[in-house]
Amino acid sequence: MKKISILAFTLALLSAGCNRGGQQTTSETTALPQVKVQTVHIESVPQEHVYTGTIMPYSRNMITSFQATMRIEKIMVEVGDYVTAGQLLVKMEETNYLQAKLQIENLKVEYNRVEALYQSGGVSKQQLDQLKVQLDVTKEAFDNLEKSTFLKSPINGMITQRNFDNGDLTGGQPILVVQQLNPLKVSINIQENFFPMVKSQMPAFITLESYPDVVFEGKVRLVYPTVDPVTHTFTTEIVVNNNNMKMRPGMFARVTFNFGNADHIVAPDLAVIKQSGINDRYVFVLNRDNSVSYTKVTLGQRMGNSYEILSGLYDGDRVVTAGMSRLIDGTVVHVIE
Repeated sequence: MKKISILAFTLALLSAGCNRGGQQTTSETTALPQVKVQTVHIESVPQEHVYTGTIMPYSRNMITSFQATMRIEKIMVEVGDYVTAGQLLVKMEETNYLQAKLQIENLKVEYNRVEALYQSGGVSKQQLDQLKVQLDVTKEAFDNLEKSTFLKSPINGMITQRNFDNGDLTGGQPILVVQQLNPLKVSINIQENFFPMVKSQMPAFITLESYPDVVFEGKVRLVYPTVDPVTHTFTTEIVVNNNNMKMRPGMFARVTFNFGNADHIVAPDLAVIKQSGINDRYVFVLNRDNSVSYTKVTLGQRMGNSYEILSGLYDGDRVVTAGMSRLIDGTVVHVIE
């Protein structure tokens, strides 16, 4: 009986020791930061990228007289008027024009007289040629003066600015501004990695704040041949028809390009951390030993509750999605479901 009692007591002590050891292991596990993780994979991601810009006129012309100071006799149009190429817009005072016109008429008469004398041998060829040169120079000056006295529109467009009234003396500002409003264009800056893909006549889709439910289709008009070394972007101009005249210069525009699909890692947005004070983005990646690595990533586009990851992660990586507030690089964690 005595031996049985001693054996039972020994077994009880061993059992208690085992229980204490198990409780210590559970306690240590509970003390570790608890996190949730998610495995990331490569997916086929549509490469639709949106850029912002401002609607601009296809062309813009300043209507002004080349002469330093002239009085405006009459302005024929008002802001908002549509004009056609060659239409008279402004008539300046004609004093200098009329004097030049009289001078050139007199020179023509003189030239005809000298030419007749030359035919009869009364003057030399040199004298006739000298008068011809004088007449040609005067004609050119007269043509320029005529253009500066009767100001015409060089394009079809709309008057968008008027800075003077009838009777004013012209100053440094243009008298009128005329803009071509159909078609229009928008200039945007695109990341350099898309440089090989952007070609002339490539389609683009434009939306405006004023008409959020309307999509305007445009085409690439011009791709600038150089990349900005600071922003690593290149400038692209898109032209868009404005037949219904809904769009106007100065409107804020969003331009969407479709570059096809690309295979990239997709990670949940909950895993992405913005580094305080800078624009870098990081995630915590779970290692095999249950430690985490603070890893910098390059984001692509946002897709609902996920981000396209351009660099920093690999297929099958497990990233922390919850519980990262207590983590630093190398922290050992306890993963919970």
